[in-house]
Amino acid sequence: MTLSMRRISVAASCMLLATQLWAASEPKRPECIAPASPGGGFDLTCKLAQSALVNEKILTKPMRVTYMPGGVGAVAYNAVVAQRPADAGTLVAWSSGSLLNLAQGKFGRFDENAVRWLAAVGTSYGAIAVKADSPYKNLDDLVKALKADPSKVVIGSGGTVGSQDWMQTALIAKAAGINPRDLRYVALEGGGEIATALLGGHIQVGSTDISDSMPHILSGDMRLLAVFSEQRLDEPEMKNIPTAKEQGYDIVWPVVRGFYLGPKVTDEEYNWWKDSFDKLLASEDFAKLRDQRELFPFAMTGEELDKYVKKQVAQYKTLAKEFGLIQ
Repeated sequence: MTLSMRRISVAASCMLLATQLWAASEPKRPECIAPASPGGGFDLTCKLAQSALVNEKILTKPMRVTYMPGGVGAVAYNAVVAQRPADAGTLVAWSSGSLLNLAQGKFGRFDENAVRWLAAVGTSYGAIAVKADSPYKNLDDLVKALKADPSKVVIGSGGTVGSQDWMQTALIAKAAGINPRDLRYVALEGGGEIATALLGGHIQVGSTDISDSMPHILSGDMRLLAVFSEQRLDEPEMKNIPTAKEQGYDIVWPVVRGFYLGPKVTDEEYNWWKDSFDKLLASEDFAKLRDQRELFPFAMTGEELDKYVKKQVAQYKTLAKEFGLIQ
C-alpha cells in the first residue's frame, strides 16, 4: 500500500469513527410518550425514566413527557411506527397490557415485530380496587354480587373487552362460573381515569394495578380487594393486601413496564439507549426511585427483552383464544 493510500485509509477510518460517535451521542430532544392520559401506569413509567436518566447523568437535560391516549397504546404505536420510525430521541412506554392488545391485533396493521423493544424496568401486579366505603370487603363479596345481577356492578377497566384489565375480572368470573360477557364494563384510558371514575362514584369496581392505586390507598380513599401476585407483597404499605390466590382464585397477573423505540432507529442509536438502561438498571439509586413508584424488580434489555416480548405475545394469543377473543 502506498503512503497516499494509507492516508486515505486512515482518513476514511477517522470519518467512520466520527460518524459512529456522532450517531451514538445523547439525543438532542429526548421525549417519552405515555400512551394514555396523565396519572396512570404509562405516565408513571415515563416519569421514572425522566428522573432516573438525569439523576444518573445519562441525560444532561430533562426528558419531556408527552401524552398520546387512544386504544391503550394503539395510537402511540401506530404514530411512532408510521410517522416517527427513525426518531432516536423518542421512547414509548409499554406494559403487559400493550402486549396483550398486540396479541389480539388491536394495534391495527402493525404487530409485535414493528418496533425495537428496548428495556423493561420494573413490574407491578394487577389489582381489584373499590372505594373505601364499598360494601365489597373481599373477592367473594364481589362474586356474590356479580352472580346475583352482573348488570348492577359497573366495572371500570383500562381498554375494552380483551384488555388486561378486562382479562383480570374475566378470569375471576371464569373461576366463579360466571360468563365474562355478562359483566358490565366501562372502557377507560388507563389507571388515572379508573381512579377518577371510581372515586367519583361512576363505577363500583376498578380493574387496575397496584402501582396506580397506592396513592389513593395511602390517602384512605380506596381499598384493594385483591392483588394478583403469587404471595403478599413485602412493602409495609402493601403487606395487608390479600392476594387473589389466598382467597381461592388462582390468578396471577404481573404488569411489566418498559420502553420501545421506532423501527428505523439505527443500531448505534439503539445501543446507546440499551447501554444507558443497562447502567441505569444496575444502579442502587434507580432501585430506590423504582421502589418509590411501587414497582418491583424486573430488568431486561436488548435481545433478551425482544425474545421475552415475542414469547409473551404468543402466550397471550393462546389466552385470547380461550376467551373467544380471536380465532
